[in-house]
Amino acid sequence: MLKIENLRVNFGGIEAVKGISLDVPEREIVTLIGANGAGKSTTLRAITGVVKPASGRIFFMDEDITGMPPDGIVARGITLVPEGRRVFPDLTVLENLKVGAYLRKDNLGKDIEWVYDLFPQLKDRSWQAAGTLSGGEQQMLAVGRALMSRPKLMMMDEPSLGLAPLIVKGIFDIIKEINRQGVTILLIEQNANVALQTANTAYVLETGIISMKGAGRELLNNEAVKKAYLG
Repeated sequence: MLKIENLRVNFGGIEAVKGISLDVPEREIVTLIGANGAGKSTTLRAITGVVKPASGRIFFMDEDITGMPPDGIVARGITLVPEGRRVFPDLTVLENLKVGAYLRKDNLGKDIEWVYDLFPQLKDRSWQAAGTLSGGEQQMLAVGRALMSRPKLMMMDEPSLGLAPLIVKGIFDIIKEINRQGVTILLIEQNANVALQTANTAYVLETGIISMKGAGRELLNNEAVKKAYLG
């Protein structure tokens, strides 16, 4: 579904991504793990069109989307759940969900109910200001907002960041359920343990270079990965 070929991205005056290639097959969960500064988020920024690559190509559904503006990327079925959730604190839960559907002109009712079925807590807080939600609820809202664009591919940047272990488990259970319902997922995650348990395929990114690739469970048992990322 998504294919990256020899991608190089300069960010903040340095070459943050140094010629990486990766594939995200349709209906799978693929994770990209690595330390802070490895280039994970920069890779997502390039895919979403926020940062223009220095070289390399990005293909989605066999279409070259390299350098395409963000609204064009979203219109083609790619959406991002950003690091830090970034909900609109003064808007209600329902208003935040509707923002996620800003390119759509059809009826949103079924998709709002779909999000509420996935996250019953959000339905109970539909008219509550998003800024008053807990961190876990804000993460649920960020995921729900991304789903409102009806994505084919949902990218997630550090969904476990700042959340208690029990909340993280709930979020990842929902990620697996969303995937079961047909949404392909590209996951950027520092919590390597939960990411590798969840993903079909995993890539390890180190200082802008992919150093390892394999099945999630395979890398979970890799001694080098254990030493570097699992403690």
